[in-house]
Amino acid sequence: MHLTIRAVSVLLGGILFVGGAQADGDVGTKFSGQGTIGNTRHNMTQRSTSGSSPAGELMDFVRNDYNEICVYCHTPHAANATINAPLWNRTIRATTYTLYNQQTLSGEVSQPGPNSLTCLSCHDGQTAIDSIVNMPGSGRYWSNMAASPDKAFLDSWPKSARAIADASSHNALSKTGCLSCHSPGLENGAPDFTAAAIGTDLSNDHPVGVLLPSGSDWNAPGGIRGTMKYFDKDGNNRPTKDEIRFFDSGQGYEVECASCHDPHGVPGTGGAFIPTFLRVTADSSQICLTCHVK
Repeated sequence: MHLTIRAVSVLLGGILFVGGAQADGDVGTKFSGQGTIGNTRHNMTQRSTSGSSPAGELMDFVRNDYNEICVYCHTPHAANATINAPLWNRTIRATTYTLYNQQTLSGEVSQPGPNSLTCLSCHDGQTAIDSIVNMPGSGRYWSNMAASPDKAFLDSWPKSARAIADASSHNALSKTGCLSCHSPGLENGAPDFTAAAIGTDLSNDHPVGVLLPSGSDWNAPGGIRGTMKYFDKDGNNRPTKDEIRFFDSGQGYEVECASCHDPHGVPGTGGAFIPTFLRVTADSSQICLTCHVK
């Protein structure tokens, strides 16, 4: 299977991110967390938007470098129709997650909806980051990739010279995933990504698939658009990137990963994105107090 060849649980793409600018040749990238998604950890090509250091080559032996940022999640044509997500290009495996099982005030928690499954398609550790339905270029589409990775299809992508040269010496890494480098004390001081390895056991994480509560312990979102409710804090009658929202995928308005996170980054103060792709800063528990009355 593809996952034993190209980085099982590649979660954040194995991107060597340390937050600030780096000199050429340093471990890490030049991603500044400013401007566009190209300067964030979700740039799976691992190319900075300026400078000459080919940081992406460090991971070419465990994933296809499609030389495009958006294609790892989206495609303008032949999108994955098995999930209600915008022009989705990633494999979405059929998975039963272990749910949050502590006391809740809004009833049972259901399986994650589309606005969590898109995030979990990397962060649950089951699917490699390059497992997409429609590769760049003509004739590189395979519909079966929608629900199950196909190694032969993914191996049809042309490999770089660096990847071919390093394939034998780094084969062990590709079998153990990103945490084989991105764990404490491993591989040239690569940043620790273990916190991002959520897995399929969600019982100790903020519940997703949980109904939007009501009552005096909760603030009520005032904005409604389509299948979304949101806190319209700027009063412009549309959900903006920095506003918490809830999604109705058929069971009522629920909390999902995208309620609190925007994978493209949300501008904060000083031009830098809010850390961890949050919609609202965690400073002084602002993101918690958006919903919770405490």
